[in-house]
Amino acid sequence: MILVIGGAGYIGSHMLKYLLHKGERVVVLDNFSTGHRGALVGGIIEEGDLRDPDTLNRMFRKHDIECVMHFAAFIFAGESMRDPAKYYDNNVLGCLRLMEAMRLHGVQQIIFSSTAAVYGEPTEIPIPETHPLNPTNTYGETKRVMEGMLHWYGQAYGIRSIALRYFNAAGADPEGELGEDHRPEEHLIPLTLFAALGRRESIAVFGTDYDTPDGSCVRDYVHVWDLCEAHYLALQRLRSGVSSAVYNLGNGQGYSVLEVIRAAERVVGKPIPTIYAARRPGDPARLVASSEKAQRELGWTPRYPALETMIEHAYQWFLKHPKGYDA
Repeated sequence: MILVIGGAGYIGSHMLKYLLHKGERVVVLDNFSTGHRGALVGGIIEEGDLRDPDTLNRMFRKHDIECVMHFAAFIFAGESMRDPAKYYDNNVLGCLRLMEAMRLHGVQQIIFSSTAAVYGEPTEIPIPETHPLNPTNTYGETKRVMEGMLHWYGQAYGIRSIALRYFNAAGADPEGELGEDHRPEEHLIPLTLFAALGRRESIAVFGTDYDTPDGSCVRDYVHVWDLCEAHYLALQRLRSGVSSAVYNLGNGQGYSVLEVIRAAERVVGKPIPTIYAARRPGDPARLVASSEKAQRELGWTPRYPALETMIEHAYQWFLKHPKGYDA
C-alpha cells in the first residue's frame, strides 16, 4: 500500500488519482488545514496531523505501508519569509516525525516532493542536481533540511529515498475532475486566470529589473499530471531496489512572469489587467532545472510540456469550479 501524505492538496490529490488509475492500493493522511475533502477521489482516508507521533504510529500499525509519498509541506516562498516559524514547525518537524515513524515501523521507501528553491540563486542554467544548495528563502531552506534528513536516515537506517526537485507545478487534471484550489492563492498562473475571470482586479508583476530578457523572473513550469508520472516512475525505481537519488523535474527553458501573462491572454482571448510592483524578498531572478537525469534514469518525458496547455487545463477547471471545491 502507498501512503500519500497531504493527499487532499493540489499535487497530492492528483497523485492519488494517478495511483488509483494504475491499480495501486492507497491510503491518504491529511489534516485538511489546506487540503480539500472534495479533491479525494478514492482510497482510504485518514485524518490526522503529520507532527503527531500517535497518529503516525496508528497509521503504520493499521496499514501495510510499502512506500510513503510526502506532499504535506507548506509551499509559499513569500509567506515563509514573513513567518519562518510556521515553515520550520510544519515542514521540518513534520518530516522528522515521519522519518522516526518509518524507522520504528520498518518502512524503507519514501518519495519526497522537493523544490528547485533549494538551489537559491543559480550559478548555471539549466541547474543540474550537482549544483550547490544555497536557498534564498525559508521555504527552500526547510526543503534543504528535509532532504538532509532523508540522506542521513538512509545512511544510518537504510531508508531509501527519491527526492524530486521541481519549482512550479501547473495546470490541472486533463479530465477536468481535479484542479488547484489554494486558500489563499499565491501562484502565478491561478492568480493570472483569476484576474482574467474577474475574481481579482489585476495580476501583479513583482520586479521588472531582473537580469532576464524582459526584466521579470523566469521560472520552470511542469504540468501536475507530468509530476505524478515522475513520482510513479520513481516508485517503480525504488521497487527495483536502487539506491537513493535526487532528480530535477523541469521544462528545461523556463518562462518569465510576463511570458506567462501573455500566454494566459492568448488562452482566454482577452487582455489581463496587469500592475507592476517592487521585488519580493527571496526571489531569485531565474530558476530553470535540467531534467536530463530524470529522463535518462527514470524514463520520464513530459506529456504536457507546452505552457499554454498547462494554462488551458487550469482555465477549464476554474470555469467549471468557480468556487473551487466548495462549488
